[in-house]
Amino acid sequence: MTARRTLATSRRVAEQLRHDRRTVALLMVMPLILLGLLAWMLDEAAFNQSGPILLGLFPLLVMFLVTSVATLRERTSGTLERLLTMPLAKADFVVGYALTFGLVAVVQSLLLCTVSFSLYGLDVRAPTWAFVLVAVADGLLGTSLGLFVSAFARTEFQAVQMLPVVLLPQFLLCGFIVPREELPDFLRWVSDLLPLSYAVDATKALAVTGETVADFWRPLAIVAAFVVGLLILGSATLRRRTP
Repeated sequence: MTARRTLATSRRVAEQLRHDRRTVALLMVMPLILLGLLAWMLDEAAFNQSGPILLGLFPLLVMFLVTSVATLRERTSGTLERLLTMPLAKADFVVGYALTFGLVAVVQSLLLCTVSFSLYGLDVRAPTWAFVLVAVADGLLGTSLGLFVSAFARTEFQAVQMLPVVLLPQFLLCGFIVPREELPDFLRWVSDLLPLSYAVDATKALAVTGETVADFWRPLAIVAAFVVGLLILGSATLRRRTP
């Protein structure tokens, strides 16, 4: 793995993304619409309670979907196999993809948070930058998850099917619907193994205390560790072609 090849891969992916207006619209506009609908439906108190958590969930969902499909398309079209016949390591490919979509996740999170706090009237006690940081971490988590699970799909439809398999259990057990401490012992143990649980823990720490204390930094560091680990696994499981 070299920085030059990784950056070249990142530039290639960015150029492809720039010409795909529908994907850009999905990445940037869809989270805004979803959170806007929520702000419209809920009263102020309910929106201020659930809105901060969804600031991270929506980027994760969209980034997972787009990254998994885009990566699989590279394999099924034969592009990945042609690239790997050149002096390009799998890690170069995975990290290059992660850099481009990670930058997209940053822009997406900044846009979503800006609109939520200004136009939608989301009111939180903690500093705004802390919620932006959690949203970015969740977007990066969705990117790394998408890169990892794309290795187990043979078609783009199967990649989409991975979404409920991978993300729905995390959504149910992350503490958004039922507090994690109130889950049955076995489900709480499973919840401790899921990265989304720690992203929600970080958001809740901000919403409850209004301060960037250890209860915020510790789960955020765990999410970052999951991101790195999933990128390593994605490099190890990446296949040249779809059988």
